[in-house]
Amino acid sequence: MEVQGKIKLIGETKTYGSNGFQKREMVVTTEEQYPQPLMIEFVQDKTSLLDAFNVGDPVKVGINLRGREWQSPQGEIKYFNSITGWRIEKVGAAAPGAGEVPPFDEYEPIKNSSDEDHDDLPF
Repeated sequence: MEVQGKIKLIGETKTYGSNGFQKREMVVTTEEQYPQPLMIEFVQDKTSLLDAFNVGDPVKVGINLRGREWQSPQGEIKYFNSITGWRIEKVGAAAPGAGEVPPFDEYEPIKNSSDEDHDDLPF
């Protein structure tokens, strides 16, 4: 899956536990009718992917949705979801003129057949 939007926040890399588990969080605000601020986690070796990005950059992020079940000591079951990023790329504007159609007044005028002195048709 992919999420596209602008970077709102990039957190610092944090290390947890004795095994050195690393996690870095970022928030991407989607650009749709009702923008959503989505917190995306990058873990282990993927934390360094965020080094090349800044707040405000438009990005496309490859994500995985994760879910887990947790049972409290009182026996209540709760569910938690997380969004884990595994790829990120900047979304840039298209090169000027790429795929654009020129305005109507820039087209060459169509010649009227009455303007021609001879008939170019082969039959």
